[in-house]
Amino acid sequence: MTIAHTLGALSVMAGALLATQSAQAQDNTFINPDWANSAWYIGAGVGQSRATIDEPRLRASLAANGETVTGFTKDQRDTGYKLFVGRQLNQYFAVEAGYFDLGKFDFKSTTSGNGVLNGEAGFRGVNLDLLGQLPLSQRLSLLGRVGMHYTKTNTEFSGNRLLGSTNTHASERKLNAKLGLGLEYKFSEALALRGEVERYRLNDAVGNRGDADLYSVSLVYKLGRPASATPAYQPVPAALPPISETMPAPVAEVKPAPAPVSEKVSFASEALFDFDQSTLKPQGKAALDQLVGQLTGMDLEVIVTVGHTDAVGSDAYNQKLSQRRAEAVKAYLVAQGVETSRVYTEGKGEKQPVADNTSAAGRAKNRRVTVEVVGTRKVMR
Repeated sequence: MTIAHTLGALSVMAGALLATQSAQAQDNTFINPDWANSAWYIGAGVGQSRATIDEPRLRASLAANGETVTGFTKDQRDTGYKLFVGRQLNQYFAVEAGYFDLGKFDFKSTTSGNGVLNGEAGFRGVNLDLLGQLPLSQRLSLLGRVGMHYTKTNTEFSGNRLLGSTNTHASERKLNAKLGLGLEYKFSEALALRGEVERYRLNDAVGNRGDADLYSVSLVYKLGRPASATPAYQPVPAALPPISETMPAPVAEVKPAPAPVSEKVSFASEALFDFDQSTLKPQGKAALDQLVGQLTGMDLEVIVTVGHTDAVGSDAYNQKLSQRRAEAVKAYLVAQGVETSRVYTEGKGEKQPVADNTSAAGRAKNRRVTVEVVGTRKVMR
């Protein structure tokens, strides 16, 4: 399997995950998406490893000793696994250390004169990598890694054609480079699934130098998730009078008709929706119920709901997400009795930030849904 084919398969897997949008468990609700940009994490992966056994070199060595190879079989694949711990440096980079075992690879050869030569090589070691993460959306990221690994190689030979070597067991420890590519899909900011292909540069303890590849699937869990939630209801201070007003004292003269008032309320996206979702949470419905309750006694003219996002992910994706969230708020208000013709929606995506997107606090402020209510208070007489 080539790297290109593997990345193609990973892309299909990620596309399927995005299409299905599996339901999130209650404890996986996004509380504060930005805490993960400096979190420690742990993980484990398993997959198929593949190394190349140098058959031409072995045949040539046997021929040089007067042997004619009559049969040659090799097993160049095995199960590999890895365990790792890492630290996010920021949204785009992490440092990761781990332990890996690529498995064992062997060959069996027969020669004229009932000759036999068998061999087996195993590789295990530790690594230290710099991991780059490029967000393709809020959930999906492209991964790239570069690093070094310190690997112990054990090579064993058996049979009656040992090429003049009396050392049937050889071992070597060597520092070499490694590279990797992959995709990561976040179920939440605490839990993610990775699919990767990694290439390890290796020495086989008998003078050969080559590569081994590990095609793996890993689970990653980030530690230290905050327990506190983002406040659900965040009124925006306005110069206009609040909905609740003190009833004026009776006077003899005729009062002019009350002027229309406009009020705007901002809801943090995490208070209304799960991460990367546009379906209202129970907490979000409760917050909107408070708003609907304040419409009592008002001659409503119009309600405008506007969705906003931070700058993480592509502009096109954020635009669609902000529009879906604004539509979800409208649908709930209509279900609570508000006339559908009086509710308008708009998605602004990442175009109207109210804070700096380079900071975690700023991005949290930018992820919001605003609801503007325009109407006239009924005057009690």
